[in-house]
Amino acid sequence: MQNPTTEPIIKFDRVNKSFGDLQVLDQLSFNIDPGERVTLIGPSGSGKTTILRLLMTLERITPVKSPETDGGVIWVEGKPFSHMEKGGKLTVASERYLRRARQKVGMVFQQFNLFPNMKVLRNVTEAQVHVLKRSKDEADEKARELLDLVGLSSKVDNYPNQLSGGQQQRVAIARALAMDPDILLLDEVTSALDPELVADVLGVLRDVAENTNITMLIVTHEMGFAKDVSNRVMMFDQGTIVEEDTPEKIFSDPQEGRTQDFLRAVLAE
Repeated sequence: MQNPTTEPIIKFDRVNKSFGDLQVLDQLSFNIDPGERVTLIGPSGSGKTTILRLLMTLERITPVKSPETDGGVIWVEGKPFSHMEKGGKLTVASERYLRRARQKVGMVFQQFNLFPNMKVLRNVTEAQVHVLKRSKDEADEKARELLDLVGLSSKVDNYPNQLSGGQQQRVAIARALAMDPDILLLDEVTSALDPELVADVLGVLRDVAENTNITMLIVTHEMGFAKDVSNRVMMFDQGTIVEEDTPEKIFSDPQEGRTQDFLRAVLAE
């Protein structure tokens, strides 16, 4: 649970997001502490992935009245993330500001999004060299260390199409970690995998959770994984938080009927 004396690493303050007439997030407010691992659960379309996409700057907050702060503000590490300060006021962030801000955030998607024409090692070094401006040797050393962590040190010279889906997803995890993000976003990272590969990838993420202090924001339908790795679980429906508590409490004694119905349906699958 959150520590009230710690400044949150992520803060959503009355955030709105719409797609046309569809309101996906409605005045959403929540905090996440540094090093906390929070899982978002809820039905499809409840706004979970939209939260991650806002933190990756793949989506923008929807202003309610003006292009400034009426649509809410996202803060990361105590600084405005969705907005920037200009003339003593907060205004919508420029692309240049967003490029700098999102270097603090890494994301692993449902699809692996590896570069098919690059070998595994270069998939993990490429952004380090071009975005973080690391030397090739530094990037190479970091990549090999992380590929060893995810159990793929023997695959550095393979191309993605020579790997299983689970192996490709583990490369994607290594690539995200190579950028030294303070925050790791995980969006249904096992949904594109064959069932026998799921445990393999979740095991890697459990190791990352146990051995680093990286903040994780997770969207998953793997309730066992959510229970094992999370400090806190938030149940979403229709763009709002229905209920939040420790995984032990949420999974063994949910208080809200909507949470009870959702878990009953998911756990019966």
